[in-house]
Amino acid sequence: MPSPRDTLQTRGHLRNIVTREILAVALDTFQLYRVRFALTALGVMIGTASLIVVVTVGLTGKEYILDQIRGIGVNMIHASSTGDAVNTSLHEYLTLDDMRAVREEVPGVAAASPVVPLLERISIGGGKEWQVSVFGVDPQYRQIRNLDVAGRFLDDLDNQERAKVADLAEPLAKRIFGTSQGAIGRSLRIGGLPFTVIGIFKERVETFGQSELAGGNTILIPYTVSRYLLPGTTVWQLFFSMSNPSQVEPATQQIRAIIQARHRQGFVYRVENLTELLSVAAKVANALTLVLLLVAAITLVVGGMGIMNIMLATVTARTREIGIRKAVGATAAEIRLQFLAEAVLISLIGGVIGIAVGVALPLCLRVFTSFDIPISALAVFIALAVSSLVGIIFGTVPAARAAQMDPIESLHHS
Repeated sequence: MPSPRDTLQTRGHLRNIVTREILAVALDTFQLYRVRFALTALGVMIGTASLIVVVTVGLTGKEYILDQIRGIGVNMIHASSTGDAVNTSLHEYLTLDDMRAVREEVPGVAAASPVVPLLERISIGGGKEWQVSVFGVDPQYRQIRNLDVAGRFLDDLDNQERAKVADLAEPLAKRIFGTSQGAIGRSLRIGGLPFTVIGIFKERVETFGQSELAGGNTILIPYTVSRYLLPGTTVWQLFFSMSNPSQVEPATQQIRAIIQARHRQGFVYRVENLTELLSVAAKVANALTLVLLLVAAITLVVGGMGIMNIMLATVTARTREIGIRKAVGATAAEIRLQFLAEAVLISLIGGVIGIAVGVALPLCLRVFTSFDIPISALAVFIALAVSSLVGIIFGTVPAARAAQMDPIESLHHS
């Protein structure tokens, strides 16, 4: 008498044989009805390719948005006085001593600069004058704000010697001198003093009017020189840059506490960074990607319905075959598995081709263009899993109908 272990091995061996036979029959059936099944698989292929392309587009858009925000200065922290006072009508501005205190007490501050704003009118030729924003800044302002500069930017020697030099925003240079490159070395008068243009700058990323440099009518001069034009020690804003992005959030809290502690109670100071903006942008991009994925999923559902329709038609066309298989000993479970395997095979073939098409598009862009398009391996696995699931879900009804057929009636079917 065979042992229980031998019985289990025999059953396992029989199951393997049945599985191989089912797969072989499924492949033969696919070849027999290849045109019909290929057209059905086309719907799944389009849906799967759409899913991968949508994820790729979503990831590309997300990275583009985040790169644009990072270009403004992901490590940047800026402090300003809101002008709100609870118990007094007086206003207490930030000072250069506040900046020095932050540099001494907050670890990881890589750069810092005050900003002193001036509104001046300068001649732009033909007797016309133009009102511009003049900012007194330190040389480290360029590093903090990620500015692109043609020529050179203000340096420490300019600050020490109180040199009358200036960097012009690119649109303003074109407006005054007719050209940006030709403006370097030219002179203009600010507050009655002659300044030499040493550089032309622009923001590395468009901030859409949300920065102190908005409008393109900006001139940057050494902080020490700005004190000739606006005597005093108060400043409009303080800018800081951290060595590491991970330091930005805790440093923001520390800077706020230091500034508040150095001023009288009742004055409010705003200390902000771009971390929250990055987080919001990432959430918006993810939400848009999810919406696009739902649209792509509808295409897969349509492809699945096509599989169900063609399999139902196949079951009807193969009624006599089902009767013969049951007559020679095939069980209802085996019949069900047979038709389910065929549905999954159609779906998988469409899914694999769709994955190939969906991955080929961004790969071609990466090879033949300079765009670094991200390809999500997770999206590929999800697409393969979903295409299999579509075959199982929409192949269940036809498989169940085939399994429930009466063998005698099936044999009489012509």
